[in-house]
Amino acid sequence: MRQTHLRSIDLNLLPVLDALLRHRNATRAGDEVGLSQPAMSRALGRLRALLDDPLLVRGPGGNVLSPRAEALRQPLATLLAQVQTILVEPPFDPASEKRVVRLAMSDVQAELLLAPLVRHLAAEAPGVVLEWSPINREMPDRMRAGEIDLAFALDSTPLPPGVMSEPLMEDRLAVVMRRGHPSGEAWSIADYARFPSVIISLLGGNSSQMDGELGASGITRSIAAIVPTFRAAVEIVAVTDSVTTISRAFALRLAEPLGLVLREPPLRETRLGLVSIWGEHRNSDPFLIWFRGVLRAIANA
Repeated sequence: MRQTHLRSIDLNLLPVLDALLRHRNATRAGDEVGLSQPAMSRALGRLRALLDDPLLVRGPGGNVLSPRAEALRQPLATLLAQVQTILVEPPFDPASEKRVVRLAMSDVQAELLLAPLVRHLAAEAPGVVLEWSPINREMPDRMRAGEIDLAFALDSTPLPPGVMSEPLMEDRLAVVMRRGHPSGEAWSIADYARFPSVIISLLGGNSSQMDGELGASGITRSIAAIVPTFRAAVEIVAVTDSVTTISRAFALRLAEPLGLVLREPPLRETRLGLVSIWGEHRNSDPFLIWFRGVLRAIANA
């Protein structure tokens, strides 16, 4: 038996062969696959040489399939149908998804988004599990390695190569302090030098863009504590004369239970724009496209 190596086969001949076996007529098969009559004749000749078989032979009522061609008809149709399912992406259905989605975020985003997100997934995609990962310096590498599916950052944060982003929500800074704080009803830029600050450090270090603005006004703020979460910061300022300058939306959630008050920061820029970020290689993932839409709806509800 002659062996034929797959690499030597022109796979474009397979749809031509399928049409020939179904129509049993070179002209009609050529019309279906878009080949002229001369091109179809050449293709039939190549198929006959490849398979070492006439395929179509003259019969009493027209062309009939050779025994080899008859044996190929059903397996070839099945094969092409299977190839079609591989190449054509099935319609996306969140209800059928089974996966763990790893989100890198601070406790601010967790407070604002996590509970409604889990509730939505329970209704629309019950097979999806959310895993909250902390934000750290390794996050871009972990995202490129597929260990993080989605993360959050301020829109002023420079993004590394290979990462994409889209706007998610708008927030503002607020100076947060305990009720009855000795600073009084207003907060001036000089108060940053009078009362110590609690600093949140997610990536290490204790300086920020705000410190640059304060420095330009001759103000250096003293530091009471450096903590890794925003919740820890507000719990400290709730029982001390320290203050912290953080997300207004987050602080409002905890103002009543912790006895906090919010003041307008005396800064040029108090806007906080939050973006979602993901690896460029995941840009066409149907689930993540759907998931980002859910996030936008929740963030803007």
